[in-house]
Parts: sequence; structure tokens; C-alpha cells
Amino acid sequence: MHERVDISAGIQASLAGRYASALFELASENGTVTSVETDLATLGAALSESEELARVTTNPELSRSAQGKAVAGVANHLGLSDLTTNFLGVLAANRRLSALPGMIDAFKTIAAAQRGEVTATVTSAHPLSDAQIDTLKNKLTVREGRTVMLTADVDPELLGGLVVTIGSQRIDASIRTRLNSLAQAMKA
Repeated sequence: MHERVDISAGIQASLAGRYASALFELASENGTVTSVETDLATLGAALSESEELARVTTNPELSRSAQGKAVAGVANHLGLSDLTTNFLGVLAANRRLSALPGMIDAFKTIAAAQRGEVTATVTSAHPLSDAQIDTLKNKLTVREGRTVMLTADVDPELLGGLVVTIGSQRIDASIRTRLNSLAQAMKA
């Protein structure tokens, strides 16, 4: 229980975290946390895939009204809930759309913490198989003492090994880091 409070306090310290917390409270009151979380995942994917949408959310030359109309159109196209659509309107009106990716991440973290889950990211040089991801997820769940929601990422520069990030904790078992450490030790 104590760790959940810490997570919330850390998140609330940022602008993105404050907006995400407010959205989470509204979603909780409405019983729509799951649908808003799904909306935000859909929106996050759209932001990643569409340079045009990303530009709309970050272009300071667009008026608040133009940004509001654009995100309302996107929300309608993606079939987002009324609460998420209204939230995007507030962000446009307050010129905060550029912080949307951080808000999406913060909301995901808050929702996971409320469910007693912890989010983690594993980065590897090559894509991991489903079996490898499941094994790692199970080991991390045992280690953390609560369910770990694992996201996999690929970074060929690691050469091999893994980097696991759980909250603010980082476990770096990459070959690149080992080689760098060896090079530093040889200089001494």
C-alpha cells in the first residue's frame, strides 16, 4: 500500500502526472477506468504511427480552436469515449496537447498501481519470443511480489543481453554495458 502512495506522489509532481491523475479520478468516479485506459492506448499508438497527428499536438502555431477541432475529429475517428474526448478538448484549450504522451504513460502507471500491478520494460538486442517474455514476466512477478505488466522493446545497439526497467529501477545486463565496464577497468 505504501508503494502505491509513493508512485502517486511521484507522478503528481509532474504536469503530465497531474492531468493523468485528474483523468483517473474522473474515470474512477464514472467506472470507466478500463475504457479510458484502452482509449489512451489507442491514442498513444495513433500518435506513434501518425506524424501528422503528432505535429497537430505539438505545433504552437495552430490555434487552440484548430487543435481542439483536430483532436475532436481524431477522437471521433478512433471511437474514443466521451470522457477521453472531453479530456482532449481540455488539453487543447489549455495548450497542453504536447504533454499527451507523458499523460498516457502516467495514466497507465496509476491504473496499474491501483490494480496492484507494476509496469516494466525489457529492452533486448533482438526480439524476444513469447515464451521468453512469459518466463521473464513470471520471474519479475515473483521478485516484485505483485503482477508485472511487461512491455518489450528492441535496441540493436545493446549487442546482446537485457535491460529491464521497473518504475525508476533499472537492471542492466546488456553486453554493451559489460564491454563499457571492461574498457573502463582496463584504463585504470
